[in-house]
Amino acid sequence: MMTGTNIFFLAFSALIALVGLFAAAAARDSGLSIFGLGLLLFGVLFAYGVIKRIFDQAEAKRRVR
Repeated sequence: MMTGTNIFFLAFSALIALVGLFAAAAARDSGLSIFGLGLLLFGVLFAYGVIKRIFDQAEAKRRVR
């Protein structure tokens, strides 16, 4: 079920991933490039975690009924 909290965290993780993508693209050294790619990876994995939680909540509701 899409609640306001889930929507907020999905948008937040997308923002983190975009910041990481832009940081990696604008990097002039390998340190910032690795940091940006790590931030991108974190944002994507965090979004997958939120989506998993949404489906887990829906499945738990379906089992209760």
